[in-house]
Amino acid sequence: MRLFTFVFPLLFAVLAAVSTASADDVPLRILVLKEHGVGSPTLAQPYLDRFVANAAQQNEWKDAKGQYYVTRTAAEQFIATHKPYYGILSLAAFLDFRIRHNLEVIGRVAVSLIGGQQYFLISKTATDLAGCKGRKLASDHTVDKRFIEKVVAGGAFQLADFELVPTQRPLQTLKEVIAGNSDCALIDDAQLGELAKITGGANVKSVWSSDKLPPTVVVAFPNAPTLERQRFQRNFTKVCELDAKPACAEVGILSLDMASAADYAAVVAAYGH
Repeated sequence: MRLFTFVFPLLFAVLAAVSTASADDVPLRILVLKEHGVGSPTLAQPYLDRFVANAAQQNEWKDAKGQYYVTRTAAEQFIATHKPYYGILSLAAFLDFRIRHNLEVIGRVAVSLIGGQQYFLISKTATDLAGCKGRKLASDHTVDKRFIEKVVAGGAFQLADFELVPTQRPLQTLKEVIAGNSDCALIDDAQLGELAKITGGANVKSVWSSDKLPPTVVVAFPNAPTLERQRFQRNFTKVCELDAKPACAEVGILSLDMASAADYAAVVAAYGH
């Protein structure tokens, strides 16, 4: 699970290699916000710095800087202070930030090893969703009530249907159910993939699953110049080709593609304004 820490910094380093620098001396700022990952920004940031610096040198940029965060509060402060051009955002964060920061969808990132495209209820004792209702539910995803209820659950349940046991880390959530401290847990696809690797995980089964959700979003902020943004989009599909392909494969990046608001319209509608 350590690779969670490195996928996004490495990804944005590759993305930086096909973008262009700002016309003035202000650094081109890049925001990476990955919620619910394993690892810390402190560990991730040096990888992001190194790759962005290499990309800047290769492309003769005056300056380009990226910043990796795992919380929306820190990301909001970065946006207010540094006015980034681009961001790679977890889906829930994108939905929360979309209107407030006037974000434009310009791409999507399909990766392995990173969760957030599907959610599950798991249990050792329950056999279906009804068996979890009224019971203890562990999760590190319940802070964003609106996202879980409107997008993930799609009306199948409300968080008030459970006795919530908030957790702070993805593995902690799994261990709560394995140990029998909680009857059920709400997890994402990355956590489900790790379940069988943990002692006792084979005794825990999925009893409900959400629809599959769109992948991580690449966005442009309003201050990104139009020509810069268009050039970035034109080159987006090339970032995992040729010399960059081994770096993408190393961290489990499956594809980098152009996208538009239409690709996220269903989840935007479910989330509401």
